Amino acid sequence: MTTQTTDATPPLSAHPDSWMLDLVAGVRGVEHAVVLSSDGLVKVRTDVTEPDTADKVAAACAGLVALGMSMGREFGAGDRLRQVLVEFEGGFLFVRGAGDGSRLAVVTDTTVDPGLVAQQMQAQVLMIGERALGTEPALQD
Repeated sequence: MTTQTTDATPPLSAHPDSWMLDLVAGVRGVEHAVVLSSDGLVKVRTDVTEPDTADKVAAACAGLVALGMSMGREFGAGDRLRQVLVEFEGGFLFVRGAGDGSRLAVVTDTTVDPGLVAQQMQAQVLMIGERALGTEPALQD
């Protein structure tokens, strides 16, 4: 017996709260979107992002945020970090606050418009921040 799926059927690895990331995940060139806790644990991921990939993104982003906050303390005006942007040969990694220590991380390919991604991330955090994630939009612990 075979099981048929339709477009309306989420993949087996679907995250129950992935709908919260639809705004940013719909941007052309976005490959993965993950909401992570301040200690690098996955809170929400898009359906196309496998659990192992989400875990890797979350762990790496927690380290990048910690490094950015350290640099802010050393060379800036405290440890408030607004965003982290990494450009690599295959695309970009964007990380910004999603409230109460949470972060929104987005991995893209090279075709993406970085300004549009940053704008959509801001809108996504403002739209779902307090209600859905139980957070307030800020990138501090």
